[in-house]
Amino acid sequence: MWDAFVAVFARDVLQAWRRRADWLTSIFFFVIVVSLFPLGVGPEPALLRTMAPGIVWVAALLAAMLSLPRVFGSDYADGTLEQLVLTPHPLTVIVLAKVLAHWLLSGVPLALIAPVLALQFGLEGEPVGVLFVALLLGTPCLSLIGGVGAALTLGVRGGGVLIALLVLPLYIPVLIFGAGAVEATVAGTGAAGHLSLLAAGLLIAIVLAPWAIAAALRVALE
Repeated sequence: MWDAFVAVFARDVLQAWRRRADWLTSIFFFVIVVSLFPLGVGPEPALLRTMAPGIVWVAALLAAMLSLPRVFGSDYADGTLEQLVLTPHPLTVIVLAKVLAHWLLSGVPLALIAPVLALQFGLEGEPVGVLFVALLLGTPCLSLIGGVGAALTLGVRGGGVLIALLVLPLYIPVLIFGAGAVEATVAGTGAAGHLSLLAAGLLIAIVLAPWAIAAALRVALE
């Protein structure tokens, strides 16, 4: 089972490396959206610091959502997904490997770039560190929840729009707690509560999302 997990994970990462342009699009989208807000809002430092957490998190959410159709789409199109479902290994393990690859390619780069982009908003010191930790905890939730939406809309015409309609309401708690952690740090009240809720949400998503994704994939392939 571990060998299957590693094989699927390595395969997805290798395929993404060969098609780097698809994944780099999401990263460039994140950078451009975050960078445009200071230009449009103006140079007021207090206003920028107040808006920074929400802007960064909304941009990260949208950037992660752009890459969701590619989690299962290419394997579904060439028939690989059917072969993966028919293997003797648990489908939840295979699903978890594919979601982990998606997070490594989309969530981790966003978490690494966000502290640099936060400097445009006048954030520095502890709030930047909290932003980084919050994104490391929150972006896996985005990948796991988004994987459910990607599986449910697999093979459906206009699936990209349907994914947005399905997953955006479920992303709201992650957005609230992630942005709230940075806002609480800036206000001096501490981010421990928000980060704890993000970590709890991540644990729940790790336990429940693979089962939901596996069930949705079986329905989509019937």
